[in-house]
Amino acid sequence: MPTEDTPRFQRWQDCTNVYDFLEQIRLRPGMWLPGGSLLHLQSLLVGYRAALSIHSIDEPFAFWPEEHFTQWLSEHHGMSSSVGWAAEIERNTPDGSTPIEEFFRLLDAFSSSVTDSSTKA
Repeated sequence: MPTEDTPRFQRWQDCTNVYDFLEQIRLRPGMWLPGGSLLHLQSLLVGYRAALSIHSIDEPFAFWPEEHFTQWLSEHHGMSSSVGWAAEIERNTPDGSTPIEEFFRLLDAFSSSVTDSSTKA
């Protein structure tokens, strides 16, 4: 039974930014990520970023190589690699977890750190 904390499913077309889109993926990862591969997620996000550029939409985007999410992974978790954040998370997924679960755990921590630093400024 849904609770107040249960994310509401909305149509992906109603998403207003990349984080809304990622929440849709979190709710139904099997629909978006065949085989649970973060490389598929990284490809989706590259396509998302390309669409922003094509349509001249200015939206902060932390998931490009060498952008904020990658920098945060390196600084806070020692994950730094030329193969990109998706491969690095897959390589470092702890036993008992999946790469998708690990990505969303890290995304939540990243989002909290960004929110915390913006409220302290």
